Amino acid sequence: MRTSFGVNDMTIHRIIEQEQGFTPVLQFLPGLSREVLDENRSWMEPAALDPETDKLVLCFQSYVVKTPHHTVLVDSCIGNDKSRPTREAWNKKNDDHYMQALGAAGVSVNDIDYVMCTHLHADHVGWNTRLENGRWVPTFPNARYLFSRKEYTYWAEEHARAPIDAIGDSVLPIIEAKKADLVTSEHALDDHLRLMPTPGHTPDHFAVCLGRGGDAAVLTGDLIHSPLQARYPELVMRVDYDPKQASATRRSFLERYCDTSTLCCTMHFPSPSVGHIKRWGDGFRCEPVSG
Repeated sequence: MRTSFGVNDMTIHRIIEQEQGFTPVLQFLPGLSREVLDENRSWMEPAALDPETDKLVLCFQSYVVKTPHHTVLVDSCIGNDKSRPTREAWNKKNDDHYMQALGAAGVSVNDIDYVMCTHLHADHVGWNTRLENGRWVPTFPNARYLFSRKEYTYWAEEHARAPIDAIGDSVLPIIEAKKADLVTSEHALDDHLRLMPTPGHTPDHFAVCLGRGGDAAVLTGDLIHSPLQARYPELVMRVDYDPKQASATRRSFLERYCDTSTLCCTMHFPSPSVGHIKRWGDGFRCEPVSG
């Protein structure tokens, strides 16, 4: 399984923590009819849809990007020792899959210069922190963590009203450690890396664009979850903050990169997760990178 991709003067590594059937597809995409699902089984099964359970197969992963300037981690996945009672596969998980994958990419926790969280859901912030002597401490001690200010403010206010485990154990400890940079979703880190607003799934979700002088690659975050949403961009997933905006963002994104050389690195598509956007009728598909 391919996990590393060279793009111009950068290298992109997939850091996979879990890949499995996750949620029954008709629950995950509540606007999907069984008829449309059945029409698409032939190409979805078994890689993107478990034929025995009708669960979507999702990959949970981060991306490490090595540019001429920095080593950057985009989204920090699920994490260990986190209380996630509604997700059995995440709850109090304690394994070495993530750290082994980092090591296979030639990266240690000390090598990361920046951690960028496209949004602040639990499976995108989990390895921000690790448990040490009963306290949550930054996993990447030399990194600055970039959060959208608008996104952080929204979730901090929600957490104050009713505690959210992921905010309490994986976001606020970064703020308290003074490791966070609160930025706009249009922030540019340098000439190789910039953010692009892609709101809808959450209030100020961003994608990450890579490349000097153009988008050689783009990391989607959760603006899209399944290849089925590429074919039907109006299909929303069940927890989208603003479903109408999420659909518009998704179609705009797919139109922008369709039939270009930009490498699209999805966060949750099943392996290989990375490819080029092509038109498919009124929708799109992600043609995997070969080799």
